[in-house]
Amino acid sequence: MAAADSPSAALRRDLCSRGIRLAGKMRADVVDLLDAYVEQQGLDASASVAAVEGVPLAAVERWDEQTGTQRLLENLAAYRAFRALLAQMLEEQREQLGEADAGLGRALAAVLLQVSAFAYHLEELLRLESRGVPGEEEDGPPPPPRLSLFEQKLRGLGVLRELAQWAVRSVRDLRQLAKPSPATGTAPGLAESP
Repeated sequence: MAAADSPSAALRRDLCSRGIRLAGKMRADVVDLLDAYVEQQGLDASASVAAVEGVPLAAVERWDEQTGTQRLLENLAAYRAFRALLAQMLEEQREQLGEADAGLGRALAAVLLQVSAFAYHLEELLRLESRGVPGEEEDGPPPPPRLSLFEQKLRGLGVLRELAQWAVRSVRDLRQLAKPSPATGTAPGLAESP
């Protein structure tokens, strides 16, 4: 039981708890942004969007077999990719609409800031476990080809939809990391399988 009260276990639980709150707030904001985006761009909310190049998919096979480190590294890579994609969307939004719809631009910038903060939060969790944080250059998506305005809108829809799914996955991953191990009563080490 003493191990459950160790400073690193308490800090891990605290970081996971704060991360869960951040991801939940981010998801709510992304869903609101998605609604505004669909309306502003004149898209159908039920439009089917094929997989978008550079957008990491939240779905994973054998999720329950992943180690804590794998979960954190995949989350970090995804949020770094989303940071680049959202920055690109923000730039395209400014080029398309200028100041015509500053509200959508502000909402997009706010979500971009949340994504950046969450990526930093994940880096802190990796540092806590004495894991190296991978460099940025490994995770960024390749520069996309020049797309038509409609293709940009569809890509933006795909990015926001998948970001909402990642927020859900991140909550699940952080809850898994925060769970005490049944044998010891402490949170499982990141290298252990859950």
